[in-house]
Amino acid sequence: MQNKWMMDVQKAIRQRRSVREFTGERVSDGDVRNIVDAARWAPSGLNNQPWRFMIVRGGEKDGLCEFTKCRGIIKGADAAVIVLLDESSCYDRTKDLQSVGACIQNMLLEAFALGLGAVWVGQILNEKEGVQRYLKTEYELMAVVALGWPKNNGEESDRKALSELIV
Repeated sequence: MQNKWMMDVQKAIRQRRSVREFTGERVSDGDVRNIVDAARWAPSGLNNQPWRFMIVRGGEKDGLCEFTKCRGIIKGADAAVIVLLDESSCYDRTKDLQSVGACIQNMLLEAFALGLGAVWVGQILNEKEGVQRYLKTEYELMAVVALGWPKNNGEESDRKALSELIV
């Protein structure tokens, strides 16, 4: 028997999509804060929580565009959450990287739950050192999550059959 929470989680997992086009409407500071708050609840080994975040908007956000071919996505988003790794909090790099992935997934699911669009921009890692210099941070860049109100919410997606994935 499924409970309400299970159905809500299953719906969010299956219906969330990467949103790459935004309306330009402002996302409230409270919504951005809720999204980052959801990230901090991700599991991490020894509960070390090795992630750190920067929230950028406006011209500072636009400056990130110089570091990625995904510049249109970042430019069109109202906000960008920079996800960073604090190596001084790490104890096992592989586990810590997995934890950062979980924290990003929490952000994407929270954005979906709020009716917002979001996309995990990983391509920017090709210019990791440049981004870190631009942001004046000693933390290691993991990803950028672009946030905004979705221009189109109805995109379909499919997945490989489960039988193709279980080995």
